[in-house]
Amino acid sequence: MTLRIAAITLASALPLFACGDTNARFPIAAPTETSQTRVAVRSIEVREVSLPAYAAASEIVVEQEDGVLTVVSKAIWADDPVRGVTGALARSLDLRSTANVAAEPWPLADSADARLEVRIDRMIAKKDGQFELSGQFAIAAPRGAIRETIQRFTVTAPMTDNSPAAVAQATGVAIDNLAAVIIKKLGR
Repeated sequence: MTLRIAAITLASALPLFACGDTNARFPIAAPTETSQTRVAVRSIEVREVSLPAYAAASEIVVEQEDGVLTVVSKAIWADDPVRGVTGALARSLDLRSTANVAAEPWPLADSADARLEVRIDRMIAKKDGQFELSGQFAIAAPRGAIRETIQRFTVTAPMTDNSPAAVAQATGVAIDNLAAVIIKKLGR
């Protein structure tokens, strides 16, 4: 009898395994390689980026004509958005600057010369064809390698349309543009 119950249970569970997630997954676009800018620190730790709730969710959202943010059907981010944005920013800073850059937790024995905190308050694929990223970043220097600072930012990137692929591409470009603003602040 126990074997028969196990067989029935397994047979009823199989359709659940066959019904997998059918959402298309979109990674944040990686930056194109650019020349490196000399910065005043040797190393930067990028702390986990803070996102608004709608941007921290796995669904991709776009702004409609009435200003409402709506979820794009059957499309989600390929990675957790907080982890994805943090990693994309660290990658852009690493490629664009002379500093060694990594997302937290800092992987080396010696602590980083600078610690970057980014709080994004708007991350919107806008109805006007622009992707907007705005908020505030803070650069801390626990050992006094540079002057500490807090700065507000707004960066944009053009979108070809409101498709998930275009949003993912523009997100990567906007993050790369933010990296350029931060590097300018860190420049010698």
